[in-house]
Amino acid sequence: MVAPDPVDARLLAMIAEMGRAAVHEVAARLGMDPREAAARLITLSGSGLPLLVGVECDPNGIRKALANSVAWGSYSGPGGQAVRGTPSGPYPPTPGTVHGTPSGSYPGHPVPQGPPSAPFPAQHGGSGPVPVSEPMSTWGVPGTSGWARGDQAPAPRSRTGKIGTTLETEGLEGARLTIQLVEVVDPADFLFTAAGYKLAAGERAVVVHTELANVGQVPFNSLPDMYLMLMTNKGETVAKAPVSLSSRPPHKIGIQPGETAGGHTVYILPEDTVIFSVRWSSRPETDLNTLVWTTDD
Repeated sequence: MVAPDPVDARLLAMIAEMGRAAVHEVAARLGMDPREAAARLITLSGSGLPLLVGVECDPNGIRKALANSVAWGSYSGPGGQAVRGTPSGPYPPTPGTVHGTPSGSYPGHPVPQGPPSAPFPAQHGGSGPVPVSEPMSTWGVPGTSGWARGDQAPAPRSRTGKIGTTLETEGLEGARLTIQLVEVVDPADFLFTAAGYKLAAGERAVVVHTELANVGQVPFNSLPDMYLMLMTNKGETVAKAPVSLSSRPPHKIGIQPGETAGGHTVYILPEDTVIFSVRWSSRPETDLNTLVWTTDD
């Protein structure tokens, strides 16, 4: 297999870390157009990599939208062909959710040409929006990461930023948080040794300062930096070290509604390791609430 170009390599490294994510989330974290990211991922999937590109939806809501399309006219299918009702046969892969799979290869898929066909209007018989049990993971306006159902489209929230940026997320129990990556001290060997610790040969210390604010009504009952990780340029993760510095106080467990709390997290890593980003998550694995700050200028 031919080695991927740098953009493909960044896509694969991000997906290897996330495991499962929506295409528009992957694209947002890498600063890419969602359509380009989807086309590249589909091509990579067809090259034999253990990668699937698919969609998730509310089946009942889609069926109702298809049925209601007869009432307001046909919609344009692939190649501009008018389609009525539910098309028969297998559906081609559509940009949506990326699933990392443990093994195996997959047949090639054609790269989509041009923008996706127009979304269905969110209505049925003129009596209001189609009810769905869960949000539909579908595409909105071409070139954006909005949902297809514009009447209920939430305001987009960025999950990526740079040092100094404040990002919004949620905890496992529904706590609404804003998190600011205040500072990354690299190297922080002088802080580490001043606290009475010693570094082994070939090691260096890094200190990350973050500040969290609970802007909701639900308490956040976890340790704020439990899963605050450093990401290297090779796609590896570095977990926090079980130490604290007297000059840089650590985080404390729990943040009540309306409170703001800061803390410092210490990392020990090889001195030649290059840090690419800092990642926050409320659980060991990444999800749609995971935040990423890049450290490059």
